[in-house]
Amino acid sequence: MSAVEKPVLLDVNGLSVSFATDRGMVKSVRDVSFTVREGEILSIVGESGSGKSVTLLSLLGLHDPKTTKVDGAVAFRGKRIMEMSAQQMRRIRGKDIGLISQDPMTALTPVYTIGWQIAEQIRAHETISARAARLRAIELLGEVGLSNPGEAVDRYPHQLSGGMRQRALIAMALSCNPALLVADEPTTALDVTVQAQVLDLLLRLRKDFGSAIILITHDMGVVAEVADQVAVMYAGRIVERGPTDQIFTNPMHPYTWGLMGSIPPLTGPRLSRLKSIPGMPPTPDMISEACGFAPRCDFASAACGTHPPLRRHQDQACLCVLDTPERDLLRSTVLPLEELA
Repeated sequence: MSAVEKPVLLDVNGLSVSFATDRGMVKSVRDVSFTVREGEILSIVGESGSGKSVTLLSLLGLHDPKTTKVDGAVAFRGKRIMEMSAQQMRRIRGKDIGLISQDPMTALTPVYTIGWQIAEQIRAHETISARAARLRAIELLGEVGLSNPGEAVDRYPHQLSGGMRQRALIAMALSCNPALLVADEPTTALDVTVQAQVLDLLLRLRKDFGSAIILITHDMGVVAEVADQVAVMYAGRIVERGPTDQIFTNPMHPYTWGLMGSIPPLTGPRLSRLKSIPGMPPTPDMISEACGFAPRCDFASAACGTHPPLRRHQDQACLCVLDTPERDLLRSTVLPLEELA
């Protein structure tokens, strides 16, 4: 499938998110821009605290306007959704845009059965009887891997394991065949076998209904397997973005090198110790307009004290002072080219 020829479904331009604190407004997400085309899978990767979840929740309007300031423009199917009323957004969320939350325990209401919650979402967006919605909920629970969906449909969230709750949440997100599915670490609480089933289900959703997917994950193997485009986030910014094959064969940003270098190799001698990125990610109040990764970067220089320039190569782009051929030479010292093949 050629995603380039598909029309743009979601267009995020200059999204910034600030939170009110005792010390004033603190900016957590800075000038994030990306597009998602119909039927395309965009994977957003990065360490915890880099701003991935905040970005997606804010563009869906799932923030408290009393304590959160959101700037920028977000267009879904050409309509500016950040300018819509709460009632208009409720019509879109669940039906046109599905969300798989990272924490299934807080996303599910504890006083209702999971079957009731799935059926309630279906009936909120479609003209369908209660019986038909319940049967659809049972079918969805079976598709996401619950062994006895007819029995699980009447269970409350606290009666399910963490993995079962996560699968119920995925079933709810898929219930209306959304045009865009936002999946925040959807396979975190699942074992390897069920992870594969869930990923197959997401790919089937794209194949059968042309749905686009934004996938947040820490698993670079999942990224390589399913994503068409990759956005690497660090300290509230997208520091590198581009097609998956180019990101894996020619990573441009030192932070991306660190993420890939921490993956255990499938071939060659067993390493005595995996590579790691030194230090810790900065807190939002410690991030300046300069390169946020500079304090942890082995190749930082005085030039990193200013806002990093945008470097481009083919369909890739990154925020870094390094440019070819210096970048290629430095990368070879930490991430040999044969590891990228």
